Amino acid sequence: MRLIFTFLLLSANFFYAQKQLPDSLKRFGYAELKKKFNDYDENDKIQESKIIAKYYLLKAKLERNNLQMAEGYILVHFNEDFPQAMKYIDSVFIVTKNAKESSYEAIAYRMKGNLYYKNDNLKAALDNYIISLKHAQKQKDQKLIAYANLNIAYINSHIGRNVEAAKMFRHYYDSKELSESEHNQTRINLINCYIESDQLDSVNVLIKEGLDYSAKNQNKYSNSQYLYLSGFSYLKQKKYEQAIQEFSKSYDYFSSIEDNNANYVLYSLGKSYEGLNDKKKTVEYFTKLDANVEKTNITFPDLRDVYTFLIDYYKENNDTQKQLYYIDRFLKVDKKLDEQFKYLSTELPKKYDTPNLLREKENIIKDLNNNKTGLYASISVLGLILILFIYLYYKSKKTEKEYRKIAQDLIHSIEKKHMESVENQKHEIVREEILPQIEEEEEEEELVEAEEAEEILVEMRDRSGNSLSEDVTKSILKDLNTFESKGHFLKKGITLASLAKTIKTNTAYLSEVINTQQGKNFTTYLNDLRIDYVSERLLEDKKLRSYKLPAIADELGYNNVQAFATAFKKKTGTTPSIYIKEIENAMAS
Repeated sequence: MRLIFTFLLLSANFFYAQKQLPDSLKRFGYAELKKKFNDYDENDKIQESKIIAKYYLLKAKLERNNLQMAEGYILVHFNEDFPQAMKYIDSVFIVTKNAKESSYEAIAYRMKGNLYYKNDNLKAALDNYIISLKHAQKQKDQKLIAYANLNIAYINSHIGRNVEAAKMFRHYYDSKELSESEHNQTRINLINCYIESDQLDSVNVLIKEGLDYSAKNQNKYSNSQYLYLSGFSYLKQKKYEQAIQEFSKSYDYFSSIEDNNANYVLYSLGKSYEGLNDKKKTVEYFTKLDANVEKTNITFPDLRDVYTFLIDYYKENNDTQKQLYYIDRFLKVDKKLDEQFKYLSTELPKKYDTPNLLREKENIIKDLNNNKTGLYASISVLGLILILFIYLYYKSKKTEKEYRKIAQDLIHSIEKKHMESVENQKHEIVREEILPQIEEEEEEEELVEAEEAEEILVEMRDRSGNSLSEDVTKSILKDLNTFESKGHFLKKGITLASLAKTIKTNTAYLSEVINTQQGKNFTTYLNDLRIDYVSERLLEDKKLRSYKLPAIADELGYNNVQAFATAFKKKTGTTPSIYIKEIENAMAS
């Protein structure tokens, strides 16, 4: 009964406060009420902030003050569910329709964008942020321009454009246009972008600043965000145990308030345990994450890793039912993520990047109109840029044509190689059936020649004293042949040292055999094996050609797509994407 009694007591106190609080608020003006709302909201005092917001709106309605009614609708929408919140924001448009103060259009569209973003409709979020930015620019309101730019930066970060997003966050983080709490939120997003793009140099300093801010303001929510970022930094550095400690503290808080940040923490906890090779713990956190995602339908790109891990795990454990379940979940989530990514990656440059560039161009031309000499100079510069652009365009076209020709030649050479292999097999059959006697005589001659060559080689080794013994060389070559034939070169993290350890030799011997027998160093040898393998496999396997380049790179054992693309270009002289495209063209014709 103790728990029930405590709940009833708290409920009674709350209703008493709800009844009494408005009377105590009558002496406050709108600015003071808004400050109180912000203080309560930032410290997770949701019920108190709700009361303030409703009183603010009621006060504005009684006084028939449309602009303050708009502010009231904005305040009350923060702690409502999606449909009700949308109704409140639509009310902002209605009460400010005839107002001279037109900044509310920019504000309302941004609020709608935030609601869509929170509910994982990134397409609608981006469209509303773009409209908000246009209204803010029309009003020349630098504060609202900053808000819209920061919101669009959030979307850039969400789809992996962290370098672009970090530039925007850094710009406003260093500016004086934001309030203390807005500055703090910008710092959080800046840290996240730095970690995602492996720019870890400034992360620790920024996290310490954030933790100090959270302690000073007694802000548990903000403190938990910085604990998560601290864990994320450790995870990137593969310091898994430290990461788990920070994530666990962060998760305790976010899960207690049912905040969506808990899902990011669950993902990171799972990845940390995966790094420790603790599959059971990884499955525990990934399963919990999937349950949350299914309930809220709020996704994020890293979920693909979650489902591929769970699918592989249950496949290894012969649990077909769960394997099929997570395949189905993967397909649903992947479809949604793919649709969002395609839309955002197309619309962001078209609706945001290009207009910004055009606006910069217009500003340059406008400034030049005030200075005739500067005008001519700038036109000359723009002309040179145009010429350079045309040159680079035609050069890129020429290069692409060369790459396509190389790709076509590569396809033909592989096909020819396959045909020759078939012919060789036929000839081998003929040799076995028709020419056994000739072959026996040839073998005897070759044996004599081999013995003579071996005597010369032994003599040369005895003179030089540098070459490996024949037994050692043969043993290493045999192991390398197994390494190649069984496709072990596709495993991740292979180094000269790890391979030497696997085949029970040392790096000096292994390096010498590869250099003398293959005529290349270990890195080139490994890359050549992988690229030769994928060149043939892409030609034969339509399913592999449908994969995105990062997935292909991962199958080949590369840590990132850049390393794969560089190795492919170096070996073949063309790019993976053009090679795949030319295969598709060849298959279609």
